[in-house]
Amino acid sequence: MGYLTVKGEASSEFEERKSVFIGHVKRVQTEEEAKEFVNKIKSLHREARHNVYAYVIGENKGIQRYSDDGEPQGTGGIPVLEVIKKSGLTDTVVVVTRYFGGILLGAGGLVRAYSKGASQGIKEAGIVEKVKGCSMNIVLSYDLMGKVQYVCEQNNWYIEKVDYSDKVSMNLYCEMDKVDRIKNEIVEITSGNCSFSVSDEQYYFKQGDRLFSQ
Repeated sequence: MGYLTVKGEASSEFEERKSVFIGHVKRVQTEEEAKEFVNKIKSLHREARHNVYAYVIGENKGIQRYSDDGEPQGTGGIPVLEVIKKSGLTDTVVVVTRYFGGILLGAGGLVRAYSKGASQGIKEAGIVEKVKGCSMNIVLSYDLMGKVQYVCEQNNWYIEKVDYSDKVSMNLYCEMDKVDRIKNEIVEITSGNCSFSVSDEQYYFKQGDRLFSQ
């Protein structure tokens, strides 16, 4: 069973009644990383009136923090946190920077603007699933290469790397619950004329049917 996080670091900007809002998003592993990112954004946007933030960390989403950074209580940090939670994300930090344009937005306007900043930033970053998987290496003769490539393509098993020497070595990432099926199918089409090595279990990121390493 995996969980959702953002794919990488991204930002998105929009203007609301002359105030400029910039949503900054990043995937993090620890609260220290989240704080570092918040401080980095604050440093980059020293002239901004507010740098509102929120983050959720941990597979069980056990760490949740937020700050209104000078905005009226409940109008900035909580809306950003709610966007993260409603998106089902963890290991995610969001900072929404506001350059004040001189027009007051009111409590409702601020909530909508900060929510929009968080939502747009997350959309720009992209959402991925974090799952337990492994790296599988398959070694076989050249004449069997086409058969293996075909069965992998038909099942959306992505071959990440191919090395050529006296034999062909193919590498792919797969979820742990698919290891036996992949092995069995490849053994069948190669009549057992292949060998496998499988790495230890670790976390990978999943987008669609494809896994990619951290």
